[in-house]
Amino acid sequence: MNSKYSSLFSFILCCSFILMFSSCNEDLLDTKPNTSIDEKDAFSTPSRILSQVNNLYGRLQNESLYGGRLIVFNEQRSDEFGQNDGNAATGSAVWNQNVASTNEYINNVWSAAYTAINSSNIVIANLTNTKVISDSLAKHYIAEAKFVRALSYLVLLQTYAKPYNMDKAALGVPLRLTAITSEGYNDLARSSVEEVYTQIIKDLDEAEQALPVSYSSAALNSSRAHRATAIALKTRVYLNLANYNMVIQEAKKIVSTSAPYQYSEGNVNHKLEANFTNLYTGSYTGAESIFSIPFANSSTETPFSQSALAFNYVTQPILFLAKGGIVANPVLQNPADSRATMIGINAAKQSILKKFNITTAPFRDYVPVIRYAEVLLNYAEAAAETGELNTAVALLHAVRQRSHAGYQFADAEINTKQAFIQTIVTERRIEFLGEGLRLQDLQRRVEKLPAKTGSIGTAPEVFPDAKNYIWPIPSGELSTNKLCLPN
Repeated sequence: MNSKYSSLFSFILCCSFILMFSSCNEDLLDTKPNTSIDEKDAFSTPSRILSQVNNLYGRLQNESLYGGRLIVFNEQRSDEFGQNDGNAATGSAVWNQNVASTNEYINNVWSAAYTAINSSNIVIANLTNTKVISDSLAKHYIAEAKFVRALSYLVLLQTYAKPYNMDKAALGVPLRLTAITSEGYNDLARSSVEEVYTQIIKDLDEAEQALPVSYSSAALNSSRAHRATAIALKTRVYLNLANYNMVIQEAKKIVSTSAPYQYSEGNVNHKLEANFTNLYTGSYTGAESIFSIPFANSSTETPFSQSALAFNYVTQPILFLAKGGIVANPVLQNPADSRATMIGINAAKQSILKKFNITTAPFRDYVPVIRYAEVLLNYAEAAAETGELNTAVALLHAVRQRSHAGYQFADAEINTKQAFIQTIVTERRIEFLGEGLRLQDLQRRVEKLPAKTGSIGTAPEVFPDAKNYIWPIPSGELSTNKLCLPN
């Protein structure tokens, strides 16, 4: 697909029609498909059905999604990083806030997300009323498909549509809920931002009810959706909607009423890692990982180098920490805070992010999608917005003190709602640096994308009413979907 993008959606149809499966079992998630079979056989046995479910996570592992590129694009579009490389292949136009609808990356993210959505729709369609597996297991697998579909639609909304708090009636993206396994179903109008968010919440609510509380191993608990995964993602979604009461309602399901904050059920025990650095030095499946994208199987999972986070942040590096960004905050200059150890200096005297530290190919750092720390900070922000300042401060202190034992925020930073919100926004910038959440935080609050400076020049600030505040609808979709209007 180059000018291959003229048949972009046909590619999605083709990928979905030739269903993929891999050899795997209940205890090992292998998301790399290695053969293909006819659709009528793909759901003919329990093991083949499991392979189709595992393949949903393989779709998320795509290099244009959570295989790395999506995270990098979100960081390039926000304000924490400068860009070293002006080559188009490194996303220089993304960093410069100057992408066109024909851009390869604009089309690739869209295509990868809709491929995940259609694969989810195929699983849902084939497991509704199936007799091959038990009703309870079918409902479990359908719930996993709904989680993947919800996460994929969230990616699309945050990338190609105006923020909900800016204009919830604005055009969102086409809401495809029916499995497509043949040609002729391209044309579908864009639903509103509010309508797509409503479907995301519906999928997550239904997923929560049917997902298991846990799996048989820590590896599966961090890489397959379980009940807490759906709940945690809902706290992010409701925060995007500024529905703070619902953020709190969902967070309370998986956050204890007092410190140490944690959630225990079945074979999971979600809580903050005792040591922040453990998150990035091998403890990919630890208690804090609510959902991560694994690259665990050395024989089948080899991330594409240019999409890998360590390659972009350390090895190359394509991105370095901009002097005007959060790296200048005293927290990241203070060795007493373990997050400061994630900052290094390269040969060019640039500050770089060392969170992802497998710095030679193949780059198999797991990609964090949802951490327990995010749930706590989502809850803290919502508590502050609704006047529960004491709860908000306690949750904030839990996250800060994990990295800097005994730290106490100054009264001026937390004694009013306005001050607290600014403090927590800063804490989120420190805690999730390089994990792709900064852009979401700017846009959900309808704030400008600040200017930043890199080796390739200066990227301009982008105001919320500017056309490039969001990405354009890809040329491939516009050429094959007659009902899809451009941004």
